[in-house]
Amino acid sequence: MTAAVRIDHISKRFANHVAVRDLSLVIPTGTVYGLLGPNGAGKTTTIRMILDVLEPDTGTIQIMGMPNGRTGVVDRVGYLPEERGLYRRMTVRRVLLFLARLKGVPPAEAARRIDGWLERLQLVRAERDWGDARVEELSRGMQQKVQFIGALVHDPDVMILDEPFSALDPINAQALKDIIIELKRAGKTVVFSTHLMESAERLCDAVCIIAQGTKLVDGTLADVRRAHGVQQVALALEGGAHNGIARVLQDRTLVTRIDDSNQVIELDLAPAADPQRLLRALIEAGAVVQRFELVQPSLHRVFVDRVSALSPNGDAMGAVHA
Repeated sequence: MTAAVRIDHISKRFANHVAVRDLSLVIPTGTVYGLLGPNGAGKTTTIRMILDVLEPDTGTIQIMGMPNGRTGVVDRVGYLPEERGLYRRMTVRRVLLFLARLKGVPPAEAARRIDGWLERLQLVRAERDWGDARVEELSRGMQQKVQFIGALVHDPDVMILDEPFSALDPINAQALKDIIIELKRAGKTVVFSTHLMESAERLCDAVCIIAQGTKLVDGTLADVRRAHGVQQVALALEGGAHNGIARVLQDRTLVTRIDDSNQVIELDLAPAADPQRLLRALIEAGAVVQRFELVQPSLHRVFVDRVSALSPNGDAMGAVHA
């Protein structure tokens, strides 16, 4: 599979701070790729170097096989920034037409595409056509949808989305997710940065986790989970865990970690522990087992463990929600 974006050993320093350190990535064409990390990890700096807004101190970047600084190359990329980048006093259609014209879309074709996307994202309704409203009149969620349209109205080969689900309710977030999948099926490449592990897990073919400017994990979702090296059991019990069951779960020859924050208990098995031995012990302790399943660690778990390993105080949850 060819590379939509190829990053070779790029680094970027600001004064005494290294924002990105010797980063190499290959993002295959026609995939959804997640760039994950806590605030300050280097994600936005990396995106700005891909877009040729910042020049790397070392290393090279190619988009669709061409250097990203070559004329016209960045026009093949659509970009949704995390911060609002719209002209607030312009009407929605005017600002979208302006963005389309910047990318070389003829006016009539741009207008046709804009109307189609406004209807698709329910910004044109029976009660009001929000395309004729000023941007400042729109809610944050509506502005996010307008900015999303602006990023794809020129039909780019590569879409880079920085926190695309910010300010969106579940229905509108799902609408954007559906479009992302459609873009992938059409052969487009979607790179998105997010701190929402559930969204990344549902959408991404591959991910990169970076922290403190350094790549920690890079690969397909399946490979990243497999390489984490933790064997887990998803356990559901009828009636919960009484004292006898609790003693089984506290046996460190069987279980090293318990997460019972929801109805399904996640257990980390001890190294070389036999899952069948654990199951027998639970049944002998009187457990009524509704579910006992060997599972791969979630992307959330991989993220927490990898990022917290770099934190001096081990504040994994702070890293996730930063």
